[in-house]
Amino acid sequence: MKLIVGLGNPGKEYENTRHNIGFMTLDSYLPDVKWSEKFKALYYEKVINNEKVLFIKPLTYMNLSGDAVYKYVDYYDIAIQDILVIQDDMDLEVGSYKLKKNSSSGGHNGIKSIIAALGSEEFARLKIGIAHNKSMDTKDYVLGRFKEEEREIINNNLPTFNKIIDSFISDGIEKTMNIYNTK
Repeated sequence: MKLIVGLGNPGKEYENTRHNIGFMTLDSYLPDVKWSEKFKALYYEKVINNEKVLFIKPLTYMNLSGDAVYKYVDYYDIAIQDILVIQDDMDLEVGSYKLKKNSSSGGHNGIKSIIAALGSEEFARLKIGIAHNKSMDTKDYVLGRFKEEEREIINNNLPTFNKIIDSFISDGIEKTMNIYNTK
């Protein structure tokens, strides 16, 4: 079983904000699905390549994302290597990406929460660039909406992010990193 986590904040006021790139990516990957709610998250379950895959969007707000992720990992007994977390990253240019595993939070509060809840840094991450406007307060920046040209870049890259999710599900993180971190 695989667990794909899209990070973000719940509520209309946070839709299409930089911090919600994980939610946006899952919505692109799973268009028009009916999400259910359990364990402080929206979830959708799908069988892909004969494997059950759970997709979740935590409803705990970013700083407490680990609470929701832990509940799914514990209940379904999901192995750390079968988790992919999709997050925003201010150190990457808008729309660029990096796949990582076994790394620190890099100051990302949602990742800090997941690391603390799982007691491990070894889960895989798809880090999607949102850049950083150093003249703005970090909180205001990540909770701000993408500019039109930034949104266009993100939209153009969503098909690649969807392929990365497919690759992770079918091939695992090592092969996926080998394919997509070299592009």
